[in-house]
Amino acid sequence: MIELFKQPNIDWMGKAKYFYALSGILLLAGWASIFFGSGIRYGIDFKGGTNVDVRFAQPYAKIEDRLRTGLATQGLGNTEVQPISDIANPNSNEVVIFVEGKGQDDQALQASREKVLNALNATFGVSGSNKADFNSATPTSLAAVLTEKDPLLLSANAGDRYQQLAKKLLDYRDKNANGVLTNFDELSKVDGVTGPVLAAVKNSFALGPFAIRNVEVVGPKVGAELRKQAIFVTLYALGGMLVYIAFRFEWVYGAAAVLAVFHDVLITLGFFSLLRFEISLTVIAALLTLVGYSMNDTIVIFDRIRENNRLLRKESFADVVNKSINQTLSRTILTSGLTFLTVLVLFLMGGQVLRAFSFALVVGIVVGTYSSFGIAAPLVVAWNRWRGQGAVAGPGPAAGNKTRSSESVPARLAPAGRR
Repeated sequence: MIELFKQPNIDWMGKAKYFYALSGILLLAGWASIFFGSGIRYGIDFKGGTNVDVRFAQPYAKIEDRLRTGLATQGLGNTEVQPISDIANPNSNEVVIFVEGKGQDDQALQASREKVLNALNATFGVSGSNKADFNSATPTSLAAVLTEKDPLLLSANAGDRYQQLAKKLLDYRDKNANGVLTNFDELSKVDGVTGPVLAAVKNSFALGPFAIRNVEVVGPKVGAELRKQAIFVTLYALGGMLVYIAFRFEWVYGAAAVLAVFHDVLITLGFFSLLRFEISLTVIAALLTLVGYSMNDTIVIFDRIRENNRLLRKESFADVVNKSINQTLSRTILTSGLTFLTVLVLFLMGGQVLRAFSFALVVGIVVGTYSSFGIAAPLVVAWNRWRGQGAVAGPGPAAGNKTRSSESVPARLAPAGRR
């Protein structure tokens, strides 16, 4: 096994107060933002409303004023407009327009959707032309136009030839032109596009300055129900883990582990409020993943504590815990470090859809790693000291062991950390 540290001797329990202070600061800052600041920002999944994902031909900064003015003329002056960008595609010129659906029925939500589309068409639509917008064309509509014009003179032998050609044209628009084509002549690069085909497209379509990428509509009742279920699912996961660890170790271990994981979730939610990330269903999935990941790291340390507790009977319980954490330190750094690098790349280059999901994992892995040895383990030590069992590890229940009468200790001892 790869070891980053050779026999480290760090007094983790002596530094527990610093971990408590760090957690207190993070919790205070995050939850002050939730209660007295901007609060938790729920996504469309939880609060309901209409999301319209739009990509423009121009940078958002150049069209922001026109867009907000156009929305205001449709009675949508308070609409949220969020630009989208990331390292992989910093100039995507894409925005998400969100109209909250609080207290609205499905019919009103559809009306909000139409208002957004009308505002976009009135402000940025193709003017002075009755031609269809090529940037809003679908494979079916484009193939129908090509079949009618028949620029390749295929007549009855066309078959699905124009369907394939339409798909190639729109693939070029979406992948090479980022969804918004600005010059028809670029289509000449597409395989199978001849002069007559290009002429047919130019005569039948115009180029609009934006394209609708996606439209989502969620009713407020559905959002409220999803929010309630998300809370219950998280609490059920924590409760199940408490029962398992209490059965597998001792109840104090289970309580400490669940408190540490609950601490991780609260800090992560605080960061979401501070940095204005949305809570969506994918974020709930990330939080549940975090719960399992942090709990696994904690159980590894607890298992080593239980093992060493039988081997190092003459040492204080705090010293046993310190040695156990030091023995698993290389494993903790390797696994958490590699996982952190993976989700960090996902956060930086995974796009807007995965941004909040990966952010939850980035924060959660860092907080969950230090809480395993900085929060959960010190809580168990504090309990033992309070119970008056911190002087010597011993085989008592509070130390995580059940008395075994067949155990012959001195002759069977091995160096700490070895089986």
